[in-house]
Amino acid sequence: MSDDGAPADGDGRDRARRAGRALATGLTRAREWASRVNHTETVIRAARSARTRAPGDLPVMDFSAPAMRYSDRLARLIGGGDEPTAVRELGLTAVQMWQALGGRRQADDDPPRPVTILFTDLVNFSTWALDAGDDKVLDLVRRVNAATTEVVRHRGGRVVKSLGDGVMAVFLDGADAIEAAHEAGVAVSAITVDGYRPALRAGLHTGTPRRDGDDYLGVDVNIAARVADAAGAGEVLATSATLDATDGDKYVRRRRRFRAKGTPRDLVVYAVVPRYESR
Repeated sequence: MSDDGAPADGDGRDRARRAGRALATGLTRAREWASRVNHTETVIRAARSARTRAPGDLPVMDFSAPAMRYSDRLARLIGGGDEPTAVRELGLTAVQMWQALGGRRQADDDPPRPVTILFTDLVNFSTWALDAGDDKVLDLVRRVNAATTEVVRHRGGRVVKSLGDGVMAVFLDGADAIEAAHEAGVAVSAITVDGYRPALRAGLHTGTPRRDGDDYLGVDVNIAARVADAAGAGEVLATSATLDATDGDKYVRRRRRFRAKGTPRDLVVYAVVPRYESR
């Protein structure tokens, strides 16, 4: 202390150093806490759950495409790491919502473009559900839709909406849609709930439906839904429009008799199975 009662320069510097060390310690602890929270499994699950409920979707994207949107690149940067974190999930949620809102703004101006529409549902599900009880039904529906969604995204498609025991999805590539339909059927057949093993059926049609925000509307959507209704357990039906947009030699096809209200009388439908090369 100086003679006039003011603190000596040395005392002031000591206090400044102590304050600086305390601040540094606080920041270090805050970073450590944030890192722990970011890698906490319950927090990650909560953030991932929020993303599944957010509008829009982030399908597997072709990041090498020159016309890829800026938001797609941003999603790749955020999601490129192998380690799941809460920040990563929240960042992808933000990009997903951004894309969804952008899609709504552009829906009225963009001309329809060809897509392949996929509908799936479970065969005889309602009969089983009557006796199974709500808890088992909910468990089965969640697992079936999760398995189907994973396959759709892996094949580059986008789940448009859940339909209870099935989904509606769209693909830019018809071959990817057919592969996804078969792979989803296999994935779902591996699920069991209280001894019940579900059987998925699928229908595909390629057309130019009108996009309305995150949804698609129009005759082509109705055709795909009717085709799915005509499929049997484990069966994939596709219209000639879908097969015309693919390499036909890749599939074993069998023409099916088909007639449904609200579909063209000359609509041609096939049961299709991919040809898998032996190795």
